[in-house]
Amino acid sequence: MSATTTTLRGRARVFARAHINTDEIIPARYLNTADEAALAAHVMEDIDPEFPATVQAGDIIVAGADFGCGSSREHAVWALRGAGIQAVIADSFARIFFRNAINNGFRVIECPGAAAALQEGDEVEIDLANGRVRAPARGVDLAFVPPGDFAEQLLAAGGLLPYVAAQLAARASRTSPADERHAAPAAAGAAHPSAPTPEQ
Repeated sequence: MSATTTTLRGRARVFARAHINTDEIIPARYLNTADEAALAAHVMEDIDPEFPATVQAGDIIVAGADFGCGSSREHAVWALRGAGIQAVIADSFARIFFRNAINNGFRVIECPGAAAALQEGDEVEIDLANGRVRAPARGVDLAFVPPGDFAEQLLAAGGLLPYVAAQLAARASRTSPADERHAAPAAAGAAHPSAPTPEQ
């Protein structure tokens, strides 16, 4: 998703029950790979065996409360992303899954009541700027909980690692070689209070 995108649109794929765990998102028997395409071939198959064959790029999963509970595994996020899912809307998320998603640059929308209000195949709009989830054809318009400014920065960067890499690159570009030569001795002295000073 472009950093300037403010509205996501896609087809709802609804799993209305609560407590869908990470082993149901991607079963443990497939955790021997980190390849997202390979994981996507089995995403959600223990709940809906037809899902991997019918999911389309741009689809949006809609689920009940506590989505992503159970063991912490980034593979669950990778499988969803590999399948082309652009976001998950859920009544609530397990905290570890929520953080894993944000850290991987994957959009998660906490929207109480979404699982009851939305139906399979609905054309869904996620209005990021105004914090709304809509299904215009059926008049659904729900408020969602914004993830916070820092989370939005991570999402815009594509995840935690790209964010950190960009921050380090920006810092390096602001520091000249001369600055580095002068800063290094000062930093070393600051890190070690017992280091000799010029007066000693």
